[in-house]
Amino acid sequence: MATIKSICVYCGSGSGHDVVHEKAARELGAAMAKAGIRLVYGGGGIGLMGTLAKSVVDGGGNVLGIIPDFLKRKEMPLDAVIDLVTVPDMHSRKMRMFTEADAFVALPGGIGTLEELIEQLTWAQLGRHAKPVIIANVGGFWDPLRVLLDHMKAEGFIRPGLAVKYTIIDEIRDIIPTIRDQVADLPQEALAAEHDTVVIEKM
Repeated sequence: MATIKSICVYCGSGSGHDVVHEKAARELGAAMAKAGIRLVYGGGGIGLMGTLAKSVVDGGGNVLGIIPDFLKRKEMPLDAVIDLVTVPDMHSRKMRMFTEADAFVALPGGIGTLEELIEQLTWAQLGRHAKPVIIANVGGFWDPLRVLLDHMKAEGFIRPGLAVKYTIIDEIRDIIPTIRDQVADLPQEALAAEHDTVVIEKM
C-alpha cells in the first residue's frame, strides 16, 4: 500500500476575482498540514501560491518551494518557507516538482497552471507515471477544460487506450481522502520517478 507523503499543488500567482479561490487554497493548505503531507509548489509568496503555502506553514506543516532564479523578484518567495530550492529555469522547476511529489492537485490559476496540469495529464496518458492527478474544480473553474477534453474524445483525438487519467473534485475536503483511496492498491515504488509504460501496465 502506497503512502502519500508529498502533494504538488499547481495554482495561480494571482488570487482571481472570486474570494472562493483563496478560501479553497487556505482550506487545502490546512488539510495538508493536518494530514502530515508536505506541500510541493512553485515557491511564490503571492496569489493563491502564497495563500496555500502560508496556510500549510501556519498549520505546522512542511513546504518545499521550487522557483527559478528569474522569478524570485516577481513571485516573492515567503520568508516562512525555509525549504526553498532555486533552479535555473522552468524545465528544471517542473521536473523537480514532479520527482518530489506523490500526487498532483490543480487549483484555479492561469496559463502556467494549465500548462503544468496538462503536462501531468499527458505523462499519465502515456503511462509515464501512476501518480493521481486531481482537478480541484472550485466554483466550477475547470468546467471549460472538462468540456474541451470531452470534445477531444468525441472528435477522436483521445482514442481508446489513451484515456486521460484525472479526477475532478468539487469539494476541497474530499481531495486528500480521494488521493489516498486511489493509491491504496499501488506499491510505493509506483509513486517514484518516471516509469516505463510496461511497469505501469503491470499494476
